[in-house]
Amino acid sequence: MWGKWISCKVPVTARGEFSAAQGIWSTISDQPGLVGQVGGWDPGTDCAHVLGLWTDAEAYLGFMQERHDSVIADNRQSSSYSAIEVATGEVVLEMPGETEPPHALERATLLRVADCRLLPGRQEHFLDVQSTVWAPGMAAAGGMLTGFVTRLEADRYLVTTLWSSSAAHHRYTTRHLQALRSRVALESDIQSMTGHTLPLETTWRVLPPSTGHQAKTAAGRRDHRSA
Repeated sequence: MWGKWISCKVPVTARGEFSAAQGIWSTISDQPGLVGQVGGWDPGTDCAHVLGLWTDAEAYLGFMQERHDSVIADNRQSSSYSAIEVATGEVVLEMPGETEPPHALERATLLRVADCRLLPGRQEHFLDVQSTVWAPGMAAAGGMLTGFVTRLEADRYLVTTLWSSSAAHHRYTTRHLQALRSRVALESDIQSMTGHTLPLETTWRVLPPSTGHQAKTAAGRRDHRSA
């Protein structure tokens, strides 16, 4: 899987314009290889963030070559932000949660992000801790739908988790986070970390057409079994 992380600085007066333009990205929902895209405003800041996921780098590069520039020309989004940072990379670890990635992207109402810069030589240990401590710990807390660790640079990793609700994430942070922290030595791996907790904007969500149909079908099967 391939991840894309976008951060934009948006003046308060341009938020409506930016949000409307972000909604126009729904036109790429039929793009081959798209897993999904979500985003939201970073509370208390002038920043908007967007997470995009693709099946692989080839699918992402195909989109960039075939359609990206035409969408930009149509929605004129570049006029609504004062700065933009884009980073992409391979998803090196998937964190199992309550559902598969496409359905998690559809159901999630909150995205938690940890943008980590690692100390030299700590990549292997960092990933091992993510896999053996953080991933099962968050899954056990309830409400974590799925998660990803994306390598953006040699020493920069983006840890993203999708949550069913802000209440579920708050429950995790108050009841489980400290115990998990006590099992790892963050300072031995991480040079610096920037965190974001984003309530997701519904109109910014971009999903392949089949995702919603599959989710409704699965829900119907569950309802039938419980009847």
